[in-house]
Amino acid sequence: MSDAQNILPIVAITMGDASGVGPEVIMKALARPEVTSICRPLVVGDATRLREAGAIVHSKLTVNALKTPVEARYAPGTVDCIDLALIPAGHPFGTLSPVSGEAAFRYIERATRLVEAGEAGAICTAPLSKEALHAAGHKYPGHTELLAALTGTPEVSMMLVTPKLRVIHVTTHIGLMDAIRKIEPGLVERTITRGHDTLVKAGIANPRIGVCAINPHAGENGLFGQGEEAEKITPAVKACQAKGWDVRGPLPADTLFFLAGRGDFDLVVAMYHDQGHGPVKVLGLESGVNVTVGLPVVRTSVDHGTAFDIAGKGIADEGSMIEALRQAVDLAPKQS
Repeated sequence: MSDAQNILPIVAITMGDASGVGPEVIMKALARPEVTSICRPLVVGDATRLREAGAIVHSKLTVNALKTPVEARYAPGTVDCIDLALIPAGHPFGTLSPVSGEAAFRYIERATRLVEAGEAGAICTAPLSKEALHAAGHKYPGHTELLAALTGTPEVSMMLVTPKLRVIHVTTHIGLMDAIRKIEPGLVERTITRGHDTLVKAGIANPRIGVCAINPHAGENGLFGQGEEAEKITPAVKACQAKGWDVRGPLPADTLFFLAGRGDFDLVVAMYHDQGHGPVKVLGLESGVNVTVGLPVVRTSVDHGTAFDIAGKGIADEGSMIEALRQAVDLAPKQS
């Protein structure tokens, strides 16, 4: 490994659900020179499974099974893998499995400890199955909540990033009625703050932030809803404006996403899951990246699921994984 390679950040890539497309998109992405030119990728998963996925996608990469990060060499044509050896050879693709759910949990757990110990600079996650995770006894709604629990972080936010749009969510994996009940000025202000601080660290000195309303037309001065905007959102917007930040809202979500898509805002604050996810996914899953904001470790992820319907067929697109790795590199501290 050259001196130039040695200063690249180490990104711990978790394999996700072994029954899904994670192993395939990892093998495809790590064959791309634009990935290995910006980071030192270290997969946390199962070497045997990666080799099986490599065969499926006709990869020429060799998988090196490791026990510790110090064994990694990051040599051209190879994939370094912290091998937890949890998936039996020939384990079926495309099938919900508690074995895969347990393994997915262990990969995240190990990657988190690597970053906390300074042995990696960031985590990039392949998709897991919430059902498989639950079947294995780990009752978390998804990666975001799991990582918060592993790091002892009381509150985090999900940010979706595409080349044209960034969206941070006040609430995520809860029902719509529960989300509306949960939204309150303090939570909205903390979410805006996490988004603002993340963009400032990324080099945007004074990010332009638009905040979505809950109701159509932002409530139309009380015609729609029960005054949720005035009660739950406006106080948070005013508190952030008092700090000198460029924060506007609550604005009708349909109008705000149009304005943000044409470049008028650096960040949109969505109130609930589908309000934020819908516009991002219309832009294309292959370009979306999921960033968990507020953790003591950097974490990015593909913005697609396990795709059990195409897993094992070699046709999964690696574009979102490549974008997630790029975002991880941008956010990660450089290793020396």
